[in-house]
Amino acid sequence: MRLDRHLRAVGEALFVTFLWSTSWVLIKQGLQEIPALTFAGLRYTIATLALLPWLWKKRREVKTLTRRQWLELVALGLVFYALTQGGQFLTLQHLNAIPFSLILSFTPLLVAGIGTITLRERPTRTQWAGLGIALAGAALYFAPSDALRGAGIGFALAGMTLAANTASSLLGRAVNRRQTVSPWTVTTISMGIGGLCLLVSGTAVQGLPAISARGWGIILWLAVINTAAAFTLWNHTLRSLSATESSAINNTMLVQIAVLAWIFLGETLTVVEIVGLAAVACGTLLVQLRRNRDSGLVKLDANR
Repeated sequence: MRLDRHLRAVGEALFVTFLWSTSWVLIKQGLQEIPALTFAGLRYTIATLALLPWLWKKRREVKTLTRRQWLELVALGLVFYALTQGGQFLTLQHLNAIPFSLILSFTPLLVAGIGTITLRERPTRTQWAGLGIALAGAALYFAPSDALRGAGIGFALAGMTLAANTASSLLGRAVNRRQTVSPWTVTTISMGIGGLCLLVSGTAVQGLPAISARGWGIILWLAVINTAAAFTLWNHTLRSLSATESSAINNTMLVQIAVLAWIFLGETLTVVEIVGLAAVACGTLLVQLRRNRDSGLVKLDANR
């Protein structure tokens, strides 16, 4: 019975990562008619509305939040949603999905490196080996000149998004490490703040164009299914899966995004680039092994 429950949790987690991977394809398609910031704002604002019933169950906890906790949730909302998610939508306007997902997959490496200094977590030999494998894989992927297609502003935005995602991972860890506020409260409030900020700034700067039925379908699917429902199911799987298992499953997104981008967006891969992507995926997993064994915290990831 326990084995069946565990296997079901693995299947559910893989299904969630598949949903999150399809987000990249849907975002690229939606950007053809919806401005990036407005698009992101609509997605996360609607997703927040879908999560409000769970927040209502935590209303007593919300009433007891201190000023410091509110400031932390506001900061997390601005960094993880307004900057990181807004950056993801903007980057996908100028860069193909595959190289961007590869760049973003370096978040755990940066978090581990910064954690060595700020949290005094000394990397193990396995983690150093993982770092070397990931860097070698990235070098292998970007070595061919055609891998740099969409360069310039796209790579600049990808770098900004990577930095914001790294900062949000560290901030999210600091917020959740004390375990004084439930993950549902942290997620819903921070998402609401970040989503509203994106929506207001997006409509002010880019406007709200006439959106087709197809466009609204993409927005609602991303908000309700790929965000609210997927996050709910992911949290359910964490009852049965260890942090290391969840991290390993989450790492499959790099490969899933590459396959989906090839099928639906026409982004091709050479054999060398495939080997490079696989090396990055394996390397980042090795880096996360000890960190995830030591911490059962909710993981923030822009890929979602």
